[in-house]
Amino acid sequence: MSELREHERKTLLTLRSLGGRASVDEVAEKGNLAHAAVMRAALVLEESGLIKVSEERRTRVRLNDEGRLYAEEGLPERRLVQALKEMGGEAPIGSAGEAAGLSRELLAIALGWISRKGWAAVDRKERVLRMPIEPPTGADERLLALLKREGTLTVEELDEELQNAFKLLKGRKILHVEEETVRELELTDEGWRLVEKGIEAVEEVSQLTPVLIATGRWREVRLRRYNIKAPVAKVWPGKKHPYLRFLDELRERLVALGFKEMTGPIVELSFFNCDALYMPQNHPAREVHDMYFIKEPVYGSLKPYEEVLKNVKETHEDGWRTGSKGWGYRFSTLEASRLMLRSQTTALSARTLLSRDLEIPGKYFAIARCYRPDVVDRTHLTEFNQVEGIVLGEELTLRDLLGILERFAVEIAEADKVRFRPGYFPFTEPSVELHAYKEGCGWLEFGGAGIFRPEVTLPLGVDVPVLAWGLGVDRIFMMKAGIDDIRYLFTQDLEWLRAKGVV
Repeated sequence: MSELREHERKTLLTLRSLGGRASVDEVAEKGNLAHAAVMRAALVLEESGLIKVSEERRTRVRLNDEGRLYAEEGLPERRLVQALKEMGGEAPIGSAGEAAGLSRELLAIALGWISRKGWAAVDRKERVLRMPIEPPTGADERLLALLKREGTLTVEELDEELQNAFKLLKGRKILHVEEETVRELELTDEGWRLVEKGIEAVEEVSQLTPVLIATGRWREVRLRRYNIKAPVAKVWPGKKHPYLRFLDELRERLVALGFKEMTGPIVELSFFNCDALYMPQNHPAREVHDMYFIKEPVYGSLKPYEEVLKNVKETHEDGWRTGSKGWGYRFSTLEASRLMLRSQTTALSARTLLSRDLEIPGKYFAIARCYRPDVVDRTHLTEFNQVEGIVLGEELTLRDLLGILERFAVEIAEADKVRFRPGYFPFTEPSVELHAYKEGCGWLEFGGAGIFRPEVTLPLGVDVPVLAWGLGVDRIFMMKAGIDDIRYLFTQDLEWLRAKGVV
């Protein structure tokens, strides 16, 4: 076969000289080939049907330092009964141990094994040892002597008695055990027909060198054919994480739908995170357990927002011009200036409504990281991503909002069913919660949505309906990817990442 390369031909010829069946090591040694070269040739020859490759697990065993000591001086229990024999077959435990030269630790080991093997009676009350007859040499002692003489043994080649002795000595941790795989190659009928027909090992080269050309040896060698079908090791090039790729795709789809992206700081003023959203300063969600407050500096500057701050303050206290009665408490400007890690992307919506570049009608979105103290489990993390969106314009209704949310769930998360439940948020009225179902994932809550209240929009200078939603994009991806544990978004499990096409 002209398609066979040099090492493949040599492997076949060596196998024939070894009787048609041999281990990889034997073929490598006999054919003067590298072990890796034989294995590569074996893979190709097996694929061609010329040889069969079989594998056998073998256990190689040798003595460790403690085992070598026992092989030289005898097992502690043997040394003890030998001393007991010389003392007439009966002696105090301590005296017998001293006579055997055993430390307290080894004496305890010896007593345990003497009892287990039935070599002597241990009277612990009187602290006396009694040995009726001298015990014969056990299989464990024979294996110990064999290992001392041979150095290394293959467990599978031992008889049943010695294999049981191996388990005993292994349990005593006096052996060094190595598992290895022995691969054997065997010529198939097709392989035999080929070698009987006649093949020769011709030297092959992968490239012409100046020496080959100058000496004329290029006439005697064969240029190696490149086999593009040869099996190769898998390569895992670096790729973007599937979740990051999903976020990028989501961003592109929203931009394609005419949405503009909102941006803002992670360290946010309480004013934008809470106050501008008509969240009262004594609201339970503003306690420490629901937000991360900055330790230093504690406060930020509200000077750029003095005019709108006045509107928000009056809205909280008495409703200002919104037609509301407000919350009826004394608004704290100092509390509004507190710094925190952004706990919701709605803070970006508040900043956008206040922006001079705001377009009416307009559509805006944000995909941003948020932070909340929480107990980490399969559905919660202390930091998470939200996709925030607002649509503002004349004559917008709740029906428009529900249509947007349903499209999100079906097209982005690939949900099978969608349902809405009434919800409550300080900054929207009416408010709904979006729930979606997918076979294999069950029902998941994605987040909340609603129409911004006048107490939010009017103080910021906006006098048209504003549809708003904040959805847990982490959970959307979980449904799309069939993940049931949110912690897998940040996993280092290479098998999972490779299955998702990451690395």
